[in-house]
This record gives sequence, structure tokens and C-alpha cells, in this order.
Amino acid sequence: MSGRKGVSATTPPDNNHLKISSKKSIAAGIPAATSSMIHGIKKMGITKTIKTLTTVNQPSGFDCPGCAWPDPEGGRSPAEFCENGAKAAAEEATVRRVTREFFAEHTVQELSQRSDYWLGKQGRLTEPMILRDGRDNYEPIAWEEAFKHLGKELQNISDPNRAAFYTSGRTSNEAAFLYQLFVRLFGTNNLPDCSNMCHESSGVALNETIGVGKG
Repeated sequence: MSGRKGVSATTPPDNNHLKISSKKSIAAGIPAATSSMIHGIKKMGITKTIKTLTTVNQPSGFDCPGCAWPDPEGGRSPAEFCENGAKAAAEEATVRRVTREFFAEHTVQELSQRSDYWLGKQGRLTEPMILRDGRDNYEPIAWEEAFKHLGKELQNISDPNRAAFYTSGRTSNEAAFLYQLFVRLFGTNNLPDCSNMCHESSGVALNETIGVGKG
């Protein structure tokens, strides 16, 4: 058993108490709106939930990180999102934070035994982190030093096409636009999108099993 507050070799990789309940008979309307609000409040609090959900897919707001597909015909409703969109927005705007104290407490080995679900529930990073040679824990690093490390690695690449750049599908359109400009100025078009990176394996598997990919 590890002496740290973490996991041991005998600890299940993800203890999130998931359970199967009876199937729902309603997938929209007031129950869906209520579920969205409850999920948002747990992640963001009441005030931030109201502010966030009332600006999703609005002309003066932001595109939903789920699918960003509002229907402008006839004007947009105050709730221009689905339940999954509300959950995606809440996941990004969560008030939970992963600080340097968290990484000081948990080794890389301990974190590797946790599931993506558990890791994602811990919150958002507050600063750049680095795993230095011979160390077992991530340590905080200044932004200036982080960029120097990145620049050094990129400058040591013999051919820009040997590098591949990736950004999350939940990145804003504006950030993604600036990111691809940087990559192309660097000298390559190796900028696969999230659909390619995240769904290539599922697409191959679906084609092999049922003959049709995710599309």
C-alpha cells in the first residue's frame, strides 16, 4: 500500500460509483433542462451556470464545445443547447482546480493508475507543469521557461514535417485559428483535427464490425 494519499496496486483504476439505473422515458423538455442545471451547478455554481448557459450559441456569446450547431432560423431561443452541450460547457468552465499541491501529493505512477474520467474530474490546471529527469512528480514551471523548452525542441527538428501538432476539439474557433497559423508558419500542415485523432480508431472498428464509420 502506498504511503501517499493516492492509489495502490490493489486499488481499482476508477472508483466513481457508476451504476445502471432504469431507462428514462423522457429525453427533452423540463427533465433535460433540470438535469442540465443540476450538472452545471455541481461544476460551476449557480451564478456561473446561469451566465454560461445563457450565452452558449448566442450571437454575443460563444460556440458550444459540443457541436456548435445552433439553429438561427426564426431567432435563437434563450436555451440554444442540448443536455450534452450543457455538460460539455460545464466541464470546461468548472471551478475545480488542479494546483501544484495536487502534483506534489500524487506521483506520476499513482496518476497513471487512475482513469481519464477520474483525472478529468479533478479540475483545470492552474500553471504549466514539467516532469524533470529522475523525478517522480510533476513540478510547476514558469511560462517563460516552458516556452523555452518548447522552442528548443522545435528548433532541433531537422524537418518541420517530422512534427505533428494537435489541439483539443473544445478549443475556441479563435484559438484554433491562431494555432494553425503558427503551425503553418513553422512550415508544416501536420495539424490533424480532433475528429481524425479521436475517432480514427473507432471509425476503423465500426467499419470492420458493421461496415459504416461514425459518419
